[in-house]
Amino acid sequence: QVQLVESGGGSVQAGGSLRLSCTASGYTGTFASMGWFRQVPGKEREGVAAMYAGGGATFYGDSVKGRFTIPRDNAKNTVSLQMNVLPPEDAAMYYCTPSNRRASLDIEDYNYWGQGTEVTISS
Repeated sequence: QVQLVESGGGSVQAGGSLRLSCTASGYTGTFASMGWFRQVPGKEREGVAAMYAGGGATFYGDSVKGRFTIPRDNAKNTVSLQMNVLPPEDAAMYYCTPSNRRASLDIEDYNYWGQGTEVTISS
Protein backbone atom coordinates (compact mmCIF):
# COMPACT_ATOMS: atom_id res chain seq x y z
CA GLN A 1 0.00 0.00 0.00
CA VAL A 2 1.42 3.34 -1.02
CA GLN A 3 1.94 5.75 1.84
CA LEU A 4 2.89 9.37 1.52
CA VAL A 5 4.54 11.54 4.11
CA GLU A 6 4.78 15.26 3.49
CA SER A 7 6.82 17.56 5.70
CA GLY A 8 8.24 21.05 5.81
CA GLY A 9 5.07 23.03 6.22
CA GLY A 10 4.75 25.68 8.84
CA SER A 11 4.19 29.34 9.42
CA VAL A 12 6.13 31.99 7.56
CA GLN A 13 5.85 35.69 7.01
CA ALA A 14 4.78 37.01 3.64
CA GLY A 15 7.75 37.17 1.33
CA GLY A 16 9.45 34.28 3.05
CA SER A 17 10.36 30.80 1.87
CA LEU A 18 9.62 27.22 2.74
CA ARG A 19 10.79 23.90 1.40
CA LEU A 20 8.39 20.99 1.42
CA SER A 21 9.46 17.39 1.16
CA CYS A 22 7.63 14.17 0.41
CA THR A 23 8.42 10.48 0.38
CA ALA A 24 6.27 7.77 -1.10
CA SER A 25 6.76 4.34 0.41
CA GLY A 26 5.18 0.94 -0.08
CA TYR A 27 5.92 0.81 -3.81
CA THR A 28 8.82 -1.26 -5.06
CA GLY A 29 9.11 0.44 -8.41
CA THR A 30 9.78 4.03 -9.34
CA PHE A 31 6.82 6.26 -9.97
CA ALA A 32 6.91 7.96 -13.36
CA SER A 33 6.03 11.35 -11.98
CA MET A 34 5.24 13.22 -8.81
CA GLY A 35 3.16 16.28 -8.24
CA TRP A 36 2.27 18.87 -5.66
CA PHE A 37 -1.24 20.09 -5.12
CA ARG A 38 -2.74 22.47 -2.62
CA GLN A 39 -6.17 23.08 -1.19
CA VAL A 40 -7.87 25.68 0.94
CA PRO A 41 -11.19 25.06 2.65
CA GLY A 42 -14.12 25.44 0.31
CA LYS A 43 -12.05 25.22 -2.86
CA GLU A 44 -10.99 22.45 -5.17
CA ARG A 45 -7.55 20.94 -4.92
CA GLU A 46 -5.23 22.84 -7.25
CA GLY A 47 -2.21 21.53 -9.12
CA VAL A 48 0.90 23.51 -8.23
CA ALA A 49 3.88 21.68 -9.67
CA ALA A 50 4.79 18.34 -11.18
CA MET A 51 7.89 16.53 -12.31
CA TYR A 52 8.86 13.47 -14.31
CA ALA A 53 11.04 11.19 -12.22
CA GLY A 54 14.78 11.16 -12.62
CA GLY A 55 15.17 14.88 -13.06
CA GLY A 56 12.86 15.11 -16.02
CA ALA A 57 10.67 17.95 -17.16
CA THR A 58 8.87 20.06 -14.60
CA PHE A 59 5.57 21.89 -14.82
CA TYR A 60 4.20 24.74 -12.74
CA GLY A 61 0.89 26.43 -12.25
CA ASP A 62 0.67 29.98 -13.55
CA SER A 63 0.27 31.41 -10.07
CA VAL A 64 3.56 29.95 -8.83
CA LYS A 65 5.82 30.13 -11.89
CA GLY A 66 9.08 31.83 -11.09
CA ARG A 67 8.58 31.36 -7.35
CA PHE A 68 8.22 27.60 -6.84
CA THR A 69 10.77 25.05 -7.94
CA ILE A 70 10.98 21.28 -7.79
CA PRO A 71 14.66 20.49 -7.28
CA ARG A 72 15.92 17.93 -9.75
CA ASP A 73 18.10 16.01 -7.31
CA ASN A 74 15.31 13.94 -5.82
CA ALA A 75 15.84 10.39 -4.67
CA LYS A 76 13.59 7.59 -5.81
CA ASN A 77 9.94 8.30 -5.06
CA THR A 78 10.72 11.52 -3.25
CA VAL A 79 10.01 15.07 -4.25
CA SER A 80 10.62 18.46 -2.76
CA LEU A 81 9.11 21.84 -3.45
CA GLN A 82 11.04 25.03 -2.86
CA MET A 83 8.62 27.91 -2.36
CA ASN A 84 9.93 31.48 -2.41
CA VAL A 85 8.42 34.95 -2.09
CA LEU A 86 5.28 33.57 -0.48
CA PRO A 87 2.25 35.88 -0.44
CA PRO A 88 -0.68 35.21 1.92
CA GLU A 89 -2.69 33.62 -0.90
CA ASP A 90 -0.25 30.71 -1.04
CA ALA A 91 -1.46 29.55 2.36
CA ALA A 92 -3.01 26.11 2.00
CA MET A 93 -2.69 22.44 2.78
CA TYR A 94 -0.09 21.08 0.42
CA TYR A 95 -0.15 17.50 -0.83
CA CYS A 96 2.33 15.51 -2.81
CA THR A 97 1.16 12.70 -5.01
CA PRO A 98 2.90 10.13 -7.20
CA SER A 99 1.71 8.77 -10.48
CA ASN A 100 2.61 6.27 -13.15
CA ARG A 101 0.98 8.48 -15.70
CA ARG A 102 2.12 11.77 -17.12
CA ALA A 103 3.46 14.56 -14.96
CA SER A 104 0.67 17.08 -14.95
CA LEU A 105 -1.36 19.50 -12.88
CA ASP A 106 -4.53 17.53 -13.59
CA ILE A 107 -5.83 15.84 -10.48
CA GLU A 108 -7.26 13.04 -12.63
CA ASP A 109 -3.72 11.78 -13.24
CA TYR A 110 -3.15 11.01 -9.57
CA ASN A 111 -4.58 8.39 -7.25
CA TYR A 112 -2.50 8.46 -4.08
CA TRP A 113 -2.81 11.13 -1.43
CA GLY A 114 -1.26 11.71 1.97
CA GLN A 115 -2.37 13.83 4.87
CA GLY A 116 -0.70 16.95 3.56
CA THR A 117 1.42 19.57 5.22
CA GLU A 118 -0.03 22.91 6.14
CA VAL A 119 1.46 26.21 5.09
CA THR A 120 0.33 29.37 6.83
CA ILE A 121 1.51 32.82 5.82
CA SER A 122 1.19 35.92 7.90
CA SER A 123 1.01 39.32 6.30
